[in-house]
Amino acid sequence: MNENIIFDKEKFKEVLHYLISRCGYRNNVGKTVIFKLLYFSDFDFYELYETSLTGEKYIRKPQGPVPTHFDEAKDELVKEGKIHEESEKVIDYKKYKYSSLKPSNPTLLNKNELTIINDVLNKISQMRSKQVSDYSHGDMPWKVAEDNGELDYEFVFLS
Repeated sequence: MNENIIFDKEKFKEVLHYLISRCGYRNNVGKTVIFKLLYFSDFDFYELYETSLTGEKYIRKPQGPVPTHFDEAKDELVKEGKIHEESEKVIDYKKYKYSSLKPSNPTLLNKNELTIINDVLNKISQMRSKQVSDYSHGDMPWKVAEDNGELDYEFVFLS
């Protein structure tokens, strides 16, 4: 599955930093919303251009698609002083918030890539985590994947 798609960590980090710089300050934007922004950026781009934006692999979880390299990329961005992560305990789970410490300068992203990312931001970055999770459950790659299985980019064409 997705054998011809190769993960580009630097580009993934750049997309992540860009997303956080654009909407991380909003109260509704935590880990779940960031996960879905990344997912839809990658899969919407694939649907239009038949190539992956970052090459990230996404796993089917109950709350929707989850990027496999998120923690690694996020930790590197924190170490590089580009973003900040904070968490607080809310009843029985941790709520994560992200903020950009430096302006995002997406030099690895071309005009088409930025257009797709900005379209995704405009479409779903105002949603709360439950809304965006429910929205992602309507996407064909998530629907057809097995629990904890990898989502196949090719299934965007079945929507």
